[in-house]
Amino acid sequence: MHREKDAIGTRMLGTPRSACSGALAGALPATAAQGALRAAGLLLAALLAGCEARPPAGGLDVASALGGEATAGFARAREPRQFRFPEDHNAHPDFRNEWWYFTGQLAAESGERFGYQVTFFRVALAPPGPERPSAWAARQLWMAHVAITAIDGGRHWHRERFARDALGLAGQQVQPFRVWLEDWTLSGGDGGRFPWQLAIETDAFELALSLEPLRAPVLQGDGGLSQKSAEPGNASYYYSITRLATRGTITVAGEAKTVTGQSWLDREWSTSALGDGQAGWDWFSLQLDSGADLMLYQLRRKDGSSDPHSGGLLLTGDNRRRPLGVRDFRLQPLRWWRAESGARYPVAWGVELPAAGLALEVEALLDDQAMATAVRYWEGAVEVRDPDSGEIVGRGYLEMTGYER
Repeated sequence: MHREKDAIGTRMLGTPRSACSGALAGALPATAAQGALRAAGLLLAALLAGCEARPPAGGLDVASALGGEATAGFARAREPRQFRFPEDHNAHPDFRNEWWYFTGQLAAESGERFGYQVTFFRVALAPPGPERPSAWAARQLWMAHVAITAIDGGRHWHRERFARDALGLAGQQVQPFRVWLEDWTLSGGDGGRFPWQLAIETDAFELALSLEPLRAPVLQGDGGLSQKSAEPGNASYYYSITRLATRGTITVAGEAKTVTGQSWLDREWSTSALGDGQAGWDWFSLQLDSGADLMLYQLRRKDGSSDPHSGGLLLTGDNRRRPLGVRDFRLQPLRWWRAESGARYPVAWGVELPAAGLALEVEALLDDQAMATAVRYWEGAVEVRDPDSGEIVGRGYLEMTGYER
């Protein structure tokens, strides 16, 4: 298996990309207290320089980027809130970090299988305040990651982009609903009403997909409050739409293929999430043939242990919601793969939920689905099997962070 060399870059104000790849290669965040704003500052510096934004060796640190104490002026997730839809599909600028995160597996009419990821990240550079008079002024930095996995072809492509919310380069609007970074867009009806459309065009692939929910939004954690560490406020507001009917086209090597399948949406916003001693996470979103959907995340500590704030949710086929704590599931790596960076990722897992009578094996459909972006991680399509019979019983996506050193 092999993967096309990535062209990771950024365009500023429509100007050509220039070769100043050292702009992000400076010092990494020294402390969790400085992490998120320092990371955003490094990325913004690249934007202001109008240069190609190549990640520093080893990438930026995910624990620092989502931790920290530089929270003055921002709202924090401290207690459950009342969610409202479609309003909460829109941005929450009082919080520092936010994302619209899509993953899915699709099949072409020929039978070819594809996995895809599209994520729009919003990072606030300053708390909300008076409107700035200059059209060049920006309070938000936007980043987007997109990826395609040709499952049967054994290929994985990914791209990354950054832009400020100045001069219309990036942002989010309500009427009509739109999230965009240059010409990469998520759009829908007024206020966030479905159906939604994803439109992505890169030098290696294109996506044009329509999405319509098959299930209502489900709140993760405690009524949508997902506590990530012991410190109050180190939490996110988090909901998912675990099944969206998806159809459209995927274009690879100039050939457009009509595809259908299902996607998963995760929406989170927070000001700080990870705490001291936490290194990263293993996150599973699994759609089972029984009609059940399973989300699990294992927060890993720097000493290799599982953090007690790990958790998840089992949503049954008849929409019964079963929250999961760290004692309700067991995860066991079964097989490892080494990336070009030298990092080792567990690409096959045993998953057990004893009280639910559920045992699964989850394995990557392609080992090399590493994302060599500014924050390095592994994100890819997986299949789910019954460990006794070997029968395929579901599919989904797996994300792993904090393995790069």
